[in-house]
Amino acid sequence: MSEPRILKPGTVAVHAGRPPHEADQPFNTPVTFASTYVAGGDLEYGRYGNPTWTAFEDALGELEGGRCLSFASGLAAVATVLDLVGTGQKVVAPRHSYNGTIMQLGDLESRGRLTAELVDITDTDAVVKACDDASLVWLESPTNPALEVADIPTITAAAHEAGAYVVVDNTFATPLLQRPLELDADIVVHSATKYLAGHSDVLMGALITRDDELFGVLKNRRDLIGAVPGPMEAYLALRGLRTLHLRVERSQQNARELVRRLEAHPAIGEVRYPGLGGIVSIVLAQGAMAADLLTRKTKLWVHATSLGGVESSFERRRRWRTEPATIPDALVRLSVGIEDVDDLWDDLVKALDSLT
Repeated sequence: MSEPRILKPGTVAVHAGRPPHEADQPFNTPVTFASTYVAGGDLEYGRYGNPTWTAFEDALGELEGGRCLSFASGLAAVATVLDLVGTGQKVVAPRHSYNGTIMQLGDLESRGRLTAELVDITDTDAVVKACDDASLVWLESPTNPALEVADIPTITAAAHEAGAYVVVDNTFATPLLQRPLELDADIVVHSATKYLAGHSDVLMGALITRDDELFGVLKNRRDLIGAVPGPMEAYLALRGLRTLHLRVERSQQNARELVRRLEAHPAIGEVRYPGLGGIVSIVLAQGAMAADLLTRKTKLWVHATSLGGVESSFERRRRWRTEPATIPDALVRLSVGIEDVDDLWDDLVKALDSLT
C-alpha cells in the first residue's frame, strides 16, 4: 500500500482547518460568538478557547509544521514570549527588527526585567558570540525594514548549545517561503495582520511550536493574560489564509519585476531585496525630503505603516522617532501588492520622475 501523499502548501492553505466532509457539514467552520460554555468539556470559558480560533490554528499550525496559538495581535504574541524570559536574563535580537519588538525589549530593559543585546544579524560570528550567555535569541529573516537575511541554522545551533530558546519572526517570509521550525527554531511568531490575513482588515497574531511542553506554557500565559483574538477576526484571518499561496506568488512576482526596473532609475540610490517575498526597500538618492515627497505623489500606492495586504503600500520608516538611527533617513519600505505590475510601475515611476 502506497504512503499517503504529502500535500503541497497551497493545498494545505485551502483545506486545513475545515469541518469533516460529512453530509450537511458547512465548508467553513462557523463563527462562534461565545464567552461561556456549558461546564464539563474542554472549553469552559471564552478566554480558554473558541472553535473559530481552533480552525485558524489548525491551518496555520499545519502550514508551519507545529502547533499554533492565536493572539489578539502580533505584539500580544511577542509579549507572551518575552514574558517567559527570567528577570535579568539576556535576549539577543537584530538591531533592525519590527519596531514594536524593539520597543518592547527597550521597555522591559528600562524596568530591569531583562537585558537586550541588539546585533547586526548579518554578522553571524558576532551573533554566535552574543548567544553565549543568552536566554532567548530573537531572529527576523528578512529583517524589517532593512531586509537583511540571517543564517538561521548556524545561529540556532549556537543558541541551543548555550541553552537559549530561538524565536523567528516569520511575518515577511510566511510559511510558504520559509519554515523556521524545520531549521530547528523553537517558536515561530507571526503578525497575522499582515500576509496571513492579507486584506488589511484584521488585527491578530500567532505563535507556533513543535514542543508540546513549550506549547502548554505559552497557552497558560495566553489564558492568564487574556490576549485572545475575537472570533470574527479569527474567521477573517482563516478566510484570508485560504488564498495566501496565490497572493504571495503574485506579490513576489510583482516585487521582482519592480526591483529590476527600480535599479535603473536615477532617483534611486539603493534597492534592497532579499530575493523572496513581496517587501522591497529603496533608498532615495536625494535624501529624506525626496522620500517624503514620493509617499505623497502616488495614486495607487498608499502611504501606510502596515504591510502584506492585497494593495500596494509604502512608508518612510524613519518618520517614526523610535526607528533605529542605522536605518537610512531616505529608506522607503514598499509592500508590493497583487495589482497589475505595469499599473504599479506607471504610478511609481511618475512620482520618481518628478523628483529628478
